Amino acid sequence: MSAVFYDIVIAGGSLGGVQAARAAAESGMRVFLCEQTAWVGGQLSSQAVPPDEHIWIEQTGATASYRQYREQVRQYYRSLPTASEQMRKRDVFCPGSSWVSRVAHEPAVAHRLLMESLKPWIDSGSLTLRLRTRVLSAKTEGSRVHALLVQDMESGEQLQVEGRYFLDATDCGDLLPLTGTEYRTGAESIGQTGEPHAAQVPDPGDMQPATWVAALELDPDDARQWRIPKPAFYDEFQALGVPYDDNRLLSWYAPNAKTGRKERFAMFDGELPDHPLGLWSYRRIIDPANYSTPCREVTLLNWPQNDYSLGNLYDSPEAPLHRALARQLTLCAVYWLQNHAPRADGGTGYRVALRPDITGTPDGLAMAPYIRESRRIVAMETVREQDISRDLRDRPPYYADSVGVGHYAVDVHMTTRSHTFLYAPAWPFEIPLGAMIPVRMENLLPACKNIGCTHLTNGCYRLHPVEWNIGEVAGYLASYCIRRGVTPLAVWKEHCADFQRLLTGKGIQLHWDAAILKGL
Repeated sequence: MSAVFYDIVIAGGSLGGVQAARAAAESGMRVFLCEQTAWVGGQLSSQAVPPDEHIWIEQTGATASYRQYREQVRQYYRSLPTASEQMRKRDVFCPGSSWVSRVAHEPAVAHRLLMESLKPWIDSGSLTLRLRTRVLSAKTEGSRVHALLVQDMESGEQLQVEGRYFLDATDCGDLLPLTGTEYRTGAESIGQTGEPHAAQVPDPGDMQPATWVAALELDPDDARQWRIPKPAFYDEFQALGVPYDDNRLLSWYAPNAKTGRKERFAMFDGELPDHPLGLWSYRRIIDPANYSTPCREVTLLNWPQNDYSLGNLYDSPEAPLHRALARQLTLCAVYWLQNHAPRADGGTGYRVALRPDITGTPDGLAMAPYIRESRRIVAMETVREQDISRDLRDRPPYYADSVGVGHYAVDVHMTTRSHTFLYAPAWPFEIPLGAMIPVRMENLLPACKNIGCTHLTNGCYRLHPVEWNIGEVAGYLASYCIRRGVTPLAVWKEHCADFQRLLTGKGIQLHWDAAILKGL
């Protein structure tokens, strides 16, 4: 078995992983990046989740590189030969005209643009990218990681990758157990965190649900065989109730986390007077109104109906079963939509078809499940509910060691054990550097959704622009430590201001604009 050495080794081609790799290569490091799927971009591409963003995203509240990426997305769609004149002329538009994202776009476009951002470093030899490659084990000694054993998932070839720094950019925090890094999962107790909405008793297995997203086309061509076969577990999932009332999971009813009561949803906009927006346009990525030639509408199925809350996809002996069942649930949701979903006109079933070309898979389901909640490092600093909640403090948080910003509500979908959920308003928040420093490990850093947050605050620190920011900072931090011969802990304690100046020069916003905070 051969061995190679790099300055920085990154596991996971998530949004955070891509930005960590780019930042490190840009800083003059030799970088190794491996990803299990065929696409880079994580939740934005292989997991097929359009970006969730805050209301100020067009002006502020993200890194310069994230804002540049959003413009590249729009420029890609403007340049299409089939783009409408209206879309060509607009500076700000959403390709899919969705109501959850301001720049909802196709997963393949995300992969393409992110690969283009890495290409200069790949071509120069600074960055080695290995797709369809997984980490098997780690070699550690004391508080340091020395190497990862990785395997090509197609050829079976194994490679030992040695490095100075190791970044965990996997969506589940996979390096943490492999390296013996202290971490937490699931729900902490109120005794552990002091969070008012925390559980009375900690439960590491009570996690947010995963969702296996699918791409759906509306009104497929008559010649197409658009209905899927009845999934093996359809009868079981169709009979499955939900804990908050007597409705079924496969129905138009879902929990309203703000009220704790059921809420009726509709398929299309305008069908319900008290809920004017339908689920179809919720995560729509192709809107025919934006094109000059006819095309089919396409949406991404990431709805309450296919949130999988029956078990966990990692840190569980039944994880492979739950992974399979999460896929089954999405197939069942598609079959229900095609055959049994009640329509506003009194009929049942819709003409919707899976679109494998959108997801880059044979069946139209995403390459990987959308993971909302990762393993989280035990960090020098932990962000808690009372640090960011608008109900629990009278002003936005300020961290002297901030390395980025973000905003989203504390959004916890129905969990896998207690079946609880929460949606609570949060202030525009910051990312403290201390939340990226493990309590013991010296050369391992989080670069995804695995920073020092809690089960509750993970609900807002998991969003696309925040993960992007975390990964970018992790790449710069590891590079800074190598160049100056210091540890991340020393940067936090002694060199924080100098490191923040570097970040500011790279276009990373450390604090929120005073004008925005004043208007809240």
